[in-house]
Amino acid sequence: MVDNPFDDEIRVGEILRAESFEEANKPKMTKLWIDLGDEYGEIRSAGQLDHHYDPEELEGRRVLCATTLGSVRIAGFKSEALTVGVPDEDGYPVLVEPESDVPLGGLLF
Repeated sequence: MVDNPFDDEIRVGEILRAESFEEANKPKMTKLWIDLGDEYGEIRSAGQLDHHYDPEELEGRRVLCATTLGSVRIAGFKSEALTVGVPDEDGYPVLVEPESDVPLGGLLF
């Protein structure tokens, strides 16, 4: 078994920076830089979020991140986690967010 600090985990992160991802093949993509706290550091993620969110309104939000799916390169951007969302009636993601201010890196259980 591989020693992985994120073994099947969904953790709380705070979006530090977000920008539209014009280079991506899929429409309405957003690049995210997410802080998972002192223990886990900063990661990057990409998702089809521009349908519901302007990049500047994402900054500062706490979100849930699936951290064990591996990484993928999208138009040269390394996405290291899946920012968790559920589809709306048109299939576009709506972010899943903690209701209260919880610690960064907190584990979903």
